Amino acid sequence: MSIYDFDKVVERRGSGALKYDALQERYGNSDLLPYWVADMDFETPPFIIEALRRRLDHPILGYTVTPEEFWQSIIRWTYDRHGWEIKKEWLSYIPGIVKGIGMVINVFTSPGDEVIIQTPVYHLFRMVPEGNGREVLENPLLIQADGYYKIDFDGLEELAARERCKLLILSNPHNPVGITWTREELARVADICRRHGVMVISDEIHCDMTLWGHLHVPFATASDAARDISITFAAPTKTFNMAGIVSSYSVIPNPEIRERFYSWLDANELSEPTIFAPIATVAAYNEGNTWREEMLRYVEENIDFIADYCEKHLPGIKAVKPQASFLVWLDCRGLKMTQTELVKLFTEKAGLALNDGAMFGTGGEGFMRFNAGAPRRLVAAALDRLRTACGAATECTYVSR
Repeated sequence: MSIYDFDKVVERRGSGALKYDALQERYGNSDLLPYWVADMDFETPPFIIEALRRRLDHPILGYTVTPEEFWQSIIRWTYDRHGWEIKKEWLSYIPGIVKGIGMVINVFTSPGDEVIIQTPVYHLFRMVPEGNGREVLENPLLIQADGYYKIDFDGLEELAARERCKLLILSNPHNPVGITWTREELARVADICRRHGVMVISDEIHCDMTLWGHLHVPFATASDAARDISITFAAPTKTFNMAGIVSSYSVIPNPEIRERFYSWLDANELSEPTIFAPIATVAAYNEGNTWREEMLRYVEENIDFIADYCEKHLPGIKAVKPQASFLVWLDCRGLKMTQTELVKLFTEKAGLALNDGAMFGTGGEGFMRFNAGAPRRLVAAALDRLRTACGAATECTYVSR
């Protein structure tokens, strides 16, 4: 029997939630059902809320020290979940993973340098380097007959060998396609990058959300090369649905990389967590495994529901079951629509706000990203709307944008 209620619907409109209160600005329609922003519509675990409330019982919110338990909770959790024995000196707080990527870009590269991304991939992997005057090189993933993806190692080798190529941003597990990369795949990536002097940022924010027995391999544990060339970013925020509390951290085993990056963070006072980040993190990692396991089983059931529904009622759409995370990659190429028509189908006809697959770069055309981290009745409502809209969909030939 479950302890926690994931069927409970919580009204989030008017709370400042990006997923809901930005619909008018982003989509031009505040009445859409939102399945785009990658936070869940489940209540943040009660033990996290209670820990924050206990701190708020004290009437002064002044400067604070970082408690030792913040670091120890990260170390224990990572070892227990993934078998990675992290040393305390490898760790630093960072004020957000996307911000961390921007910081690494500015510390370790120069304007005009090149950064590799593996598309389709989280769109800010492109936007952050480009916004900082770096050139982005796409190494598109190779889609397989079963809908899953492989890394194009030949393409990666070619790009990494370029004179100004300095950095690879790796999504591990991958967003949006939900792949958990194997140790062999990660070791091969590391070997290519080390030979060509390319550093790797491994974004592992979805690492604690593996599904159906799939395993997460921390990039830095894949090989000695991976350990020596990498910066890993992680956080409890996706898993425990507390993205509004920035509690991200970095792990850097290589002392030279660590000294260069952490001294820069310290000099700019970016390595000190806000008052609530350690409290929420310690509560999540010390008390949260039962909640996490129940949430993942519920998400698995949601994903099964989506896949079965598409197979029975939406023959032009195939749900690619993720190996990790609550984000479902919908293959809509069977609808034979242009990308513009596909987006209109979801937004204007079905009244749904999903992420346009094209925003994730090459290979995203013909796809949409669906957030399954919601009470099942909301997931079902979205699919029913889509089924009705598809009944009136026009016939046309799919053309990539």
